[in-house]
Amino acid sequence: MPSGDAIGAALAPLGKTALFTPIKLGAWALKHRVIQAPNTRMRGEKEARGVFVPGPRMAKYYGDRASNGGLQITEATDMCLDASAYPGTPGVFTPSQIKGWRAVTDAVHAKGGFIICQLWYTGRASGTSMRGGKQTISSGTTPMSGTYLDGTPTEAEPPRAMTVDEIHELTAEWAAAAKRCVDEAGFDGVEVHGANGYLLEQFLHDNINKRTDEYGGSPENRLRFVVEVLAAVCDAIGQDRVGLRLSPYNYYQDTRDSDPNKHWALYCKMIGDLPAKHRPAYVHMVEPRFDEVLNEEQKMAALAEYTSSEKGGEAKPAITKNSLQPFRDILKPAGIAFLACGNFSRDNAVPKLDADGADCIVFGRHFIANPDLPERLEKGWPLNAYDRSTFYGADPPEKGYNDYPFYSETVANGSA
Repeated sequence: MPSGDAIGAALAPLGKTALFTPIKLGAWALKHRVIQAPNTRMRGEKEARGVFVPGPRMAKYYGDRASNGGLQITEATDMCLDASAYPGTPGVFTPSQIKGWRAVTDAVHAKGGFIICQLWYTGRASGTSMRGGKQTISSGTTPMSGTYLDGTPTEAEPPRAMTVDEIHELTAEWAAAAKRCVDEAGFDGVEVHGANGYLLEQFLHDNINKRTDEYGGSPENRLRFVVEVLAAVCDAIGQDRVGLRLSPYNYYQDTRDSDPNKHWALYCKMIGDLPAKHRPAYVHMVEPRFDEVLNEEQKMAALAEYTSSEKGGEAKPAITKNSLQPFRDILKPAGIAFLACGNFSRDNAVPKLDADGADCIVFGRHFIANPDLPERLEKGWPLNAYDRSTFYGADPPEKGYNDYPFYSETVANGSA
């Protein structure tokens, strides 16, 4: 069981701040702006190769973290067989999976909350052997470095470039999965995963996408797959139930765009210029300071090496130059809400909102460790410490999953 040690003492309550003001986000009338991040947890129950089902353990996990008028984004979810091939990763393509998710959404709705499903396809991040012998696919043929999750060297199982027909087929799959999510599993919407080095982002970053057809070359072409997925998903369930996750400054899985500030500004402009019926309700972006390997100082320094100078002027500090603010400013006139994620705490969340840097703040690690996170922030209660070693599965599965106490339980046990 996690230590349960509090992070600091009881602090100033945030209930009177912008974090606890209502907002209409797409189809959802939220009562506060503390959103649960889409954290991979690998606790699905295996039914067959590549088929993992959300069980009672998962229904408790999401149900415990639900709040009246709050929004939760699920862990990345397989929209079809072999979308990820990651162990324990739930899907939404079989009747048993849909039934399991229905128990999850019912638990959230019983507490007055909203929950949307993040849909992904990992592309070159998963190997051929993980997919039952089916060769992994990407925008091109370059493998990422290192090994796949099963230990296979990536260079031994490089991806092949998707054909245009395959791009169209997978676009239709995204839409079909979104419709199953809403019509059958009871979700309030979906988030299209276009970040963190997975398939859609493998088309966005110019260090990966070397195609010469209509899906490569110019920024407009590199964004085409994302735009077509957005259009298909919005047509399937309505644009007010669709979000998009992006990570301009991502390094994970060998994504390293040559000019993230310029290219993602163009992407945001193009997304904002889409017909209203195809514009997502929100865009969810990852702060430049966040990295899976580097600490904040290292990440910002690495970015500054090639993005901190202005043409014809003096170099700007990396923290000023590399910011989500320009993307927020581009999307706002188009009526697209902005969600910010990445190393947020009680100290930096409210200033982000007060500066109009985001409409809502997405919390990951603190939501993992604190099922009652919104209430703890609202009332100034201390937070449980998180156990990083249990983020991506554990033995037993409950460890670091459903054994973090509510604050009321901590008080009852006399350990607050």
